[in-house]
Amino acid sequence: MLTLDKIYHASYVLQSVIRKTDIIHAPKIRKDANVYLKTENLQITGSFKVRGAYYKISQLNDEEKAKGVIACSAGNHAQGVALAATKNGIKSLICLPDGAPISKVEATKGYGAEVCLVPGVYDDAYQKARELEKEKGYTFVHPFDDEDVIAGQGTIGLEILQQLRDVDVVVVPVGGGGLISGVAFALKSLDPRIRVYGVQASGAPSMVQSLEMDEIVCLDKVSTVADGIKVKEPGENTFKYVRQYVDGVVTVTDDEVSTAILTLIEQQKLIAEGAGAVSVAAVMFDKIPDIEGKNVVCLVSGGNIDVTILSRVIKRGQLKMGCIDTLAIQLEDKPGQLKGVSAILADLGGNVVSIHHERASEDSDITDTILRIGLETRDHEHIRQIHQALTDAGFKIVNK
Repeated sequence: MLTLDKIYHASYVLQSVIRKTDIIHAPKIRKDANVYLKTENLQITGSFKVRGAYYKISQLNDEEKAKGVIACSAGNHAQGVALAATKNGIKSLICLPDGAPISKVEATKGYGAEVCLVPGVYDDAYQKARELEKEKGYTFVHPFDDEDVIAGQGTIGLEILQQLRDVDVVVVPVGGGGLISGVAFALKSLDPRIRVYGVQASGAPSMVQSLEMDEIVCLDKVSTVADGIKVKEPGENTFKYVRQYVDGVVTVTDDEVSTAILTLIEQQKLIAEGAGAVSVAAVMFDKIPDIEGKNVVCLVSGGNIDVTILSRVIKRGQLKMGCIDTLAIQLEDKPGQLKGVSAILADLGGNVVSIHHERASEDSDITDTILRIGLETRDHEHIRQIHQALTDAGFKIVNK
């Protein structure tokens, strides 16, 4: 059974292994609330997952340690288990979905684990790991539905209370539910007035639907940029704890997650992966009720984002925030047209980053051309002003 004593014991075991990550004030995230970030993206291995993995492995008996451990993961739990096993001098085998970012696969190997890539998503890797567990006699380290793992994650709740005594609301990413189960249990046990909310990606709302149906739901498919919480089905233990201790679970879109990642980079100089940024996205886009004037902690759970995905996410975030725009302008094919467009853009402070002049287009008149311009802009209002000025000057903006 999960107890507060077990979470305190986990905190004692972990004190010489992990970082006590900072809580930093982030006033620009939301102007009408006092927002703070619990920076588990700066944890060793780049994620909170090492807490639960290390505590679980530390509690194994000698026979279990001798046989080694096996786990399945989209990446962060894999690295936590690999590091914990290596530090304890035991063998680890990690089953990962074959679509896991290359950076996470290589990082897992770098911490000393053997990796088995499994076609599909997390749940497919899970099935393979359970097969190998029976076949080889390994001890399975579940990424979320295990009391020791949950206790390890719950140490974050203790740290939040030590670092910000007057916290009112804590917002936590949710995949399988291990993180929020431990954090909510710790917080509610010590201060029941604190509200705890979970956040899932709208493309992987397994806990949300399970709570709505009041039973565990397994989704047919999941799709989200937040690969760390791309889980089809919550655990039995985590569903029970979330139902009992969590005040609500909301969802955010991939565009909102991308915006949160970009905001953390620009405003806080922090790198967060999609799963780590969902808590910030929920606060930014008003998904959490009644937080005006409250002390709100967003748990940024991880920072292990693949650089190729990061570039795409930044682009999506820029589009969502109105920081970039692409104009397609139909012009008469005569001298001076480009000069007229350029003058308007310069006057309004739009920064041209690309330009393409098409003399032949099947959708335009034979005497017309299409001018495509990529712009850096301030926000959506700035884009509206540019469009309006071009229209008022007689230029025709067409579909891109």
